[in-house]
Amino acid sequence: MEFYTELIKGLWKENPIFRLVLGMCPTLAVTTSLENALGMGLAATFVLICSNVVISSVRNLIPAKVRIPCFIVIIATFVTIVDLVMAGFAPELHKNLGLFIPLIVVNCIILGRAEAFASKNSIFLSIADGIGMGLGFTLGLAILGSVRELLGAGSLTVWGNLKFTIPGYNDPILLMILAPGGFIALGIILGLMNHIQAKSAQRKGTAMPTPVHLDCRHCTICKFGA
Repeated sequence: MEFYTELIKGLWKENPIFRLVLGMCPTLAVTTSLENALGMGLAATFVLICSNVVISSVRNLIPAKVRIPCFIVIIATFVTIVDLVMAGFAPELHKNLGLFIPLIVVNCIILGRAEAFASKNSIFLSIADGIGMGLGFTLGLAILGSVRELLGAGSLTVWGNLKFTIPGYNDPILLMILAPGGFIALGIILGLMNHIQAKSAQRKGTAMPTPVHLDCRHCTICKFGA
């Protein structure tokens, strides 16, 4: 039951993008298409799961004073694997994502889960956390990427030539695939999710849930650096 709880929390309750509001730089930069969003999400999920497992395994061997540098070295190892594999087998996607693949090393979602969860829990639960948060991140990117590509280009690119086009959509909203469109789409989706959560709480007769304690304002990485 605890495994299942950790597995599903990233999909809604603690979604990295829409609830914790983490990883905004790659979120806004790569979601110009569904293909880019899925590529980034799956890459981050792989790194998240693997780094969680390793960090949980060696958590009692790492001195507290050097834990953050050690976490970064572990994460960088898996990011390098992803970068090389993607460059070899999906060069076009690798080119589109560009610098944002290496920057997974310092992604606050990856570091945050390493510090807040994997370093304090068993391998079993760390796997569930990595899968759940990774899928939540991928889902968030996919939703945002789909909205922006559909409105901004009138199409939906899943992978390579696998592309769906809206018939008769001859006047796309170009703004949506530009930088300002990312902020607009993200703001609308965040507002919609807050509205749904507020209505749900109202139906149950409870107060609107407070922000999750692991969101960006309570980041343990930032507190450590300070």
